[in-house]
Amino acid sequence: MKNFSNTAFSPEVVELMTTALEAAVATLPEPVHSSHVNALAESILRTAGAGERNVATLQRIALMELQLAPRN
Repeated sequence: MKNFSNTAFSPEVVELMTTALEAAVATLPEPVHSSHVNALAESILRTAGAGERNVATLQRIALMELQLAPRN
């Protein structure tokens, strides 16, 4: 996971990010790989850090980035 140590979020924003992450993970087919969850979480952290606060938008951007990410 990338370093987000210089980022701070209010409890309300953490709740929004958690909701977005849980919703995004729920759309993935089983089995869900930890690397996918990490990629979703990084995207949500980055997008929320840029000021986005809409849960649906956080979820949608994270899923789009996961879909576009190069496969290892």
